[in-house]
Amino acid sequence: MHTAYRWLTRLGIATSHPLALAAVVGFVVLWLIIAPSSFDWQAAATVATLIMTVFIQRAERRDTQAIHAKLDELLRAEGHARNELTTLDDQEPEEIIEHRDEERARAR
Repeated sequence: MHTAYRWLTRLGIATSHPLALAAVVGFVVLWLIIAPSSFDWQAAATVATLIMTVFIQRAERRDTQAIHAKLDELLRAEGHARNELTTLDDQEPEEIIEHRDEERARAR
């Protein structure tokens, strides 16, 4: 099951890469070459949705990476911070949630 989670995470990261936009454009060009008569308003809406998804993923990834960089700097500056927290962003979302739940339980 962890393999599927890692694959989904990698897929999410890949959709934020600039080449994802090139893939969407390539898809549209192939569509227009192979079946131009099927490219209607619904197809245009589908393409617009794909492009917006790439843009949103890119913005989210940028924001997340900036937050991580800032938090890493704060953790380095704070002498009492635990080093393992600086690598927490390398884990899968489910593992991060589990870590946070454990920390909350420990704090009670």
